Amino acid sequence: MVLIVLTLLIVQGAQAPVTIARGSASGIEVAREVVVRTPAEWDALWGEHGDQRPRPAVDLSSQMVAAVFIGTRPTAGYTVEITGARVEPDGLVIDYEERQPPPGVIVPQMLSAPYHMVTLPHRDGAVRFVKKGQP
Repeated sequence: MVLIVLTLLIVQGAQAPVTIARGSASGIEVAREVVVRTPAEWDALWGEHGDQRPRPAVDLSSQMVAAVFIGTRPTAGYTVEITGARVEPDGLVIDYEERQPPPGVIVPQMLSAPYHMVTLPHRDGAVRFVKKGQP
């Protein structure tokens, strides 16, 4: 049964994003969706992101990085998650969700800038990001 499911995912062009960085404190304070395919682009994005940790190693000859930054939010408790990727006739589609703190929940009163970065198999061509709840 597992083999059948895996075979169907491969045939349908499903992509399995692998998280390499995720959090609530990016130096990128304006909402942005990014695809990185070259070492120079990866260096620039990691530098702009401002993380003090070493940049994750990514083999950009076989992988690419997809990232979503939702910009500055007024409190903690906001998150973003890349939930999947799929191949469609017009290119690769990357799905993601943004979540906000539930009403009535007490959260720290501090600015946050949530982000999520993943690797995917390298693919040339168009990439479109789709936020859950949008067509």
